[in-house]
Amino acid sequence: MPHTRDTSPDSVGARIREFRLIRDFTLAELGRRAHLSTSQLSRIENGDQPPSESLLSSVARALAVNVSVLRGQPYMETLHLDRLDALLQPIGTAFDDWDMPPDDGPPPRALDVLEADVRRIHALRVKAAFTEIADHLPGLISELALVTQLHHAGRDHERAYAAQAEISRTAAIVTYRLGYMDLSRLALARMAVAAPQSGDPRQVAIERYERAQIVADSSRLDRGVSLMKHALRDLDDDGDRATRAVRGTLQLRAATLSARQGDKAGAANWLGEAGELADETGETRDYALAFGPLSVRLHEISAAADQNDYDAALDVAEKVNLPEDYPPTRAAHFWIDRAHAQAWTARRNEAFASLVKARDYSPQLVRYHHSVRQTVGTLLRARQRASAPLREFAQWSGG
Repeated sequence: MPHTRDTSPDSVGARIREFRLIRDFTLAELGRRAHLSTSQLSRIENGDQPPSESLLSSVARALAVNVSVLRGQPYMETLHLDRLDALLQPIGTAFDDWDMPPDDGPPPRALDVLEADVRRIHALRVKAAFTEIADHLPGLISELALVTQLHHAGRDHERAYAAQAEISRTAAIVTYRLGYMDLSRLALARMAVAAPQSGDPRQVAIERYERAQIVADSSRLDRGVSLMKHALRDLDDDGDRATRAVRGTLQLRAATLSARQGDKAGAANWLGEAGELADETGETRDYALAFGPLSVRLHEISAAADQNDYDAALDVAEKVNLPEDYPPTRAAHFWIDRAHAQAWTARRNEAFASLVKARDYSPQLVRYHHSVRQTVGTLLRARQRASAPLREFAQWSGG
């Protein structure tokens, strides 16, 4: 691809250099610790080469920081413009107080009403409607904490904890997407307590699935793969379609993490196992985990892109046809991955068109996605003068 140097002070390369100097590492020392060549690190720091996900994880681990820190998350200016920063603090407060109900608070609503609210928030999560979700989460977290204390046994006990597990999961996903990793960890810790009480072993497996994403941000990719192995071991294949879909989703996450580790063979094995299972289950939507043959194809694209094999990613992407009712966040991820691969194979106009399609599906997901910012920056630097639509998109996305 033509030279597209990124010399901006907030680039990933600039942040790597900043933390390297803070640690008092030379390029050679950081390269030794991250198992990378000095010349490759120099190209990344100077903006001549974008770091792959696996390389970024290696550097973050060597620098003892999270991957999100090197990406510059959370994007505070954008959060402030969207007034989301003010909405996130009450979520943390609600989780802090979840075992200490207010002395003078009103009684919680009926369990079936709260379950309906959880389903509504779940539908918003599939659309990545972050602002609306964040506005409603604190109250629901507090109410469900009260409800779990009212039901000590029986089916209502399990229903209350299932709802609490799901709303905690939603909080974890939203805060992760916005770059608040500590808050996401807190939400997942609450889910880890609630899930075993739900009577649904799939909820326990899903908590581990979500936790693996946070573990990966800490550059412990091998630990994330281990989490998926443990989750698969503990979630028996009972022949139920939903159980098999959850197991297949765990395999796909293991494939992604293996690819980021640079374990190409491991990623291929996990994808192969998931593909065999997907052929049996068909397309499923249980637990907001869109699993099936299409999901396997999308993860093949992601795994190839994570290893900088953009031609292979596009070979798969060009054969994908998304159904009209496909979950918006999943569809947006497909177009984001496709845009990234197109940008780094010099298909610039196609890349921008893919970004626009991603925004059509899920505007807030795109606005806060680190890969979008990297791709937009790549497209801007590839032109002496960017088109007005691209400049407007860049201003909107913060790229």
